[in-house]
Amino acid sequence: MLENAPEFAPFPLTGSAEWLVLKDQLGADVLAHLVTEAEADAVADVPALPARLYHEFAETGRREGYEDAQRARRSMLYRLVLAEWLTGEGRFAAAIENVLWARLEETNWAWPAHARALDRFDHPTLDLAAAMTALDLAEIDYLVGEQLSANLRDRVRVEIERRVVGPFLNRNDHWWLHSTPQKQVNNWTAVCVAGAVGAALYLETDMGRLAEIVMRGLHSLADYLETFDREGGSSEGPDYWTYGFGNYAVLAHLLHARTGGALDLLEGNFIRDIAQFPLRTMLTEGVWVSFSDSDHNPSFHPGLLSLLAKQLDLPGLLGLGMKNDFGVSVFNQFIWPLRQYAWPLAKAEPARLGLHDWYDEMGWMISRLDPNELKSLRLAAKGGHNDEMHNQNDVGSFMVVSGGKVVLTDPGRGRYSKAFFGPDRYQNIFASSLGHSVPVVNGHAQAEGRAHAAEVVDHVHNAAEDRLVLEMAAAYPAEADLAQLQRTVALKRDVPGGAVRLEDRYAFKSTEGEFQSVLVTPLSARAEGDALHVGEAGAGVRIDFDAGALEVAFDVRKTQEKQYQPAVDLTRIVFTPRQRSREGRVVLDISPLT
Repeated sequence: MLENAPEFAPFPLTGSAEWLVLKDQLGADVLAHLVTEAEADAVADVPALPARLYHEFAETGRREGYEDAQRARRSMLYRLVLAEWLTGEGRFAAAIENVLWARLEETNWAWPAHARALDRFDHPTLDLAAAMTALDLAEIDYLVGEQLSANLRDRVRVEIERRVVGPFLNRNDHWWLHSTPQKQVNNWTAVCVAGAVGAALYLETDMGRLAEIVMRGLHSLADYLETFDREGGSSEGPDYWTYGFGNYAVLAHLLHARTGGALDLLEGNFIRDIAQFPLRTMLTEGVWVSFSDSDHNPSFHPGLLSLLAKQLDLPGLLGLGMKNDFGVSVFNQFIWPLRQYAWPLAKAEPARLGLHDWYDEMGWMISRLDPNELKSLRLAAKGGHNDEMHNQNDVGSFMVVSGGKVVLTDPGRGRYSKAFFGPDRYQNIFASSLGHSVPVVNGHAQAEGRAHAAEVVDHVHNAAEDRLVLEMAAAYPAEADLAQLQRTVALKRDVPGGAVRLEDRYAFKSTEGEFQSVLVTPLSARAEGDALHVGEAGAGVRIDFDAGALEVAFDVRKTQEKQYQPAVDLTRIVFTPRQRSREGRVVLDISPLT
């Protein structure tokens, strides 16, 4: 199938009829802005990557110094290549060679957080960054290689083979290659396979060897697809859907083109279900479920949405609210700016959302009071377990959106550092259950591990309400002394304006204990008479509770650092029964603040 395929042309080459159509579609203003940026890059210095920056991660745990400088190199190169491809004048070739040379000279393509030390020359670390770089350079060679020197193009091939394709084919020490009983693969598998196999599709001339590379990649991708539940959901959340499944879709397109359509990784209803994950997890315009290391405002790449909408006949993906800004600085990969220019998003109506979505295996419930009224109440709640992909200890977590604003939050991901992905991960408020709207029991937060899980007792969807009932005592360590912790969270449609009811029923095994129900918000929270107000009128909630039975305290955590986002102040609203008891319940009624 590889040998007999038509000429591999996944994107129009400079000067072709398709290229002329694309330029006309993009328009003069977009191209002029790109050229202006590339002209500045052509005379700018290439950011330095000294050993000092590389070792910063090992010494301080911070990733930004090296990664930001490398990302600046990437962005320079991307703009220069796109400008050269879309003008075809040769004016940026020398500048491309300058930045490309610097990238080839990097001691490691892997990020310091993954390689940890400078690689041995004969044993490079094949991580996300190395794999992405290989595909970057292969696509750059395809687009503008005719403008580059033969020696440099040879060097590109040598380095891609040495650092990525060879290690992918010949070594079995990559943890992301396959799932094992001890470790499930995740987005890394899709990204690394797409990088290695994608680069080989462009550059490998030995058809037998290319077939080996492709088959090895397909076996790994089969394990990756098994990380999705049967409805196409991913416990990594929407942010990592766009990263992992996005790279899967990119490779699917390249394989389809390379085999003349004989191999189609986007076939089948299951893939179609996976592709709809961002539609089903969208709460309202601009707001998504933020469980795991995913934020409530992810960026879905325009080129990815265009590809999936067209290939799978899913026009709703075009209406997720993403825009063609044609910038490249936010991307770690050339695949996305290239595909944004090659496949710009078509204008579309806003996505149509349903009243309710349910992922049975993950225990995720997404509920919308009125999908057609963007500011109406929204609820997302989860069961699951505490050994999920990009795990946070968040069994029973939920979020409430009112007036189009996240009022009660699952706070998403913290700043990526050595500590955040190390043994102290669950000391970080973003990964700990202390940063989620879940109980604290006898002073204990939830424990990590697969056994610390929820059981779905009941799930209801009808005209009056959407309701999720979880038994979640197992999410806590034995020291919490829980015999039972049943959480019920429901969005009530039979109440004017809608409401969310939270009920926690608890029982201790051996003696009276202390139980605290906690709500987490990024907004201001204050007592107002016999209720609490969170946020502001029109974009907030009122919380009614039994003030005679419950004490309320505010635990404010200032300036909590996030990844790719501004730092945030989080307030933990803690409801504690005034009387310690062997068993009891806490009921909170949450309604829009008017």
